[in-house]
Amino acid sequence: MADNKTTPTKVSVATFIDALTDPVRSSDAKALIKLMQKASGEEPRMWGPSIIGFGSYHYKYESGREGDMPVIAFSPRKAATVLYGLTGFGEATALLAKLGKHSTGKGCLYIKKLADVDQPTLEGLILKSLAAKRASTNIKGQRV
Repeated sequence: MADNKTTPTKVSVATFIDALTDPVRSSDAKALIKLMQKASGEEPRMWGPSIIGFGSYHYKYESGREGDMPVIAFSPRKAATVLYGLTGFGEATALLAKLGKHSTGKGCLYIKKLADVDQPTLEGLILKSLAAKRASTNIKGQRV
């Protein structure tokens, strides 16, 4: 079985953000860090080379594959900022309908610019996703 590439690293989040060349991606990343840190109560941490995650949980599939993942995370990619862990719960569809300009795919939420989405709806999506995950798994206080 292949190793999971998305693992915590010792790379500084600030160093990663400072290396972003697109000023919109950099500004959006800083705003998302504040928002996700406030919502989760967790410090940001680099996962793999380009994902900024908050908190962690352990998963194990029936196939036997297992590992650790951030509870919520994002990655400021060239085409869009990708948000992870915000779409797989009951109220997500209704909140996404009010979010504004975005797209989704395979559990990810894609946003070109934070200015394109409704900030209170995004915050609600983050908070409700965290609550749903904490209710369904033992992640409160768990660290990798």
